[in-house]
Amino acid sequence: MQKPIIGRIDIIDFPSLGLFNIDVKIDTGAYTSAIHCSKIIEENKTLKCTFYSKDHPNFSGEEVTFTNYSKTDVKSSNGYKENRFKIKTDVVIFGKTYPINLTLSTRDDMKFPVLIGRQFLSKKFLVDVNKQNLSHNTR
Repeated sequence: MQKPIIGRIDIIDFPSLGLFNIDVKIDTGAYTSAIHCSKIIEENKTLKCTFYSKDHPNFSGEEVTFTNYSKTDVKSSNGYKENRFKIKTDVVIFGKTYPINLTLSTRDDMKFPVLIGRQFLSKKFLVDVNKQNLSHNTR
C-alpha cells in the first residue's frame, strides 16, 4: 500500500479535544508532536488543559480533562531540554482517524499551534515540503 503524501503545512481535526480546522506544521526535524495549551493544571491524578489562543480562533478555550497522561523530556533544536506533559488523543488526516501522542506546550509565539513530528509521521506518510494543505483540500 502506498503511503499518502502530506505537505509541509495542513489543516486537521482533533475531535476528542473539540478542535477542528487547526493549522499544523509538519516537522520532520522534530521527533515528538506538540500542541499549544494555554493552561495546564494537574491535581488528584487528573490533568486539566485549556486550549485557547488569541491568534488561533479555532482554539475555543474549552477545558479538557485527562486521566491517562504522562510526562516526557523534549529537547528543542537549540539543545534545551524541557519536561512536558504528554497526552494521547485522535487526529483526523485525509478523512482517516489515527491515534497520536502530543506533548503540551505554550506555542503562543509560534505561527502554528500544532507541530507534527516524525514519531507520528513514520510509516504512515511521505512528506513533500513543496506541497501544503493536501489533507484539507480532500475534504
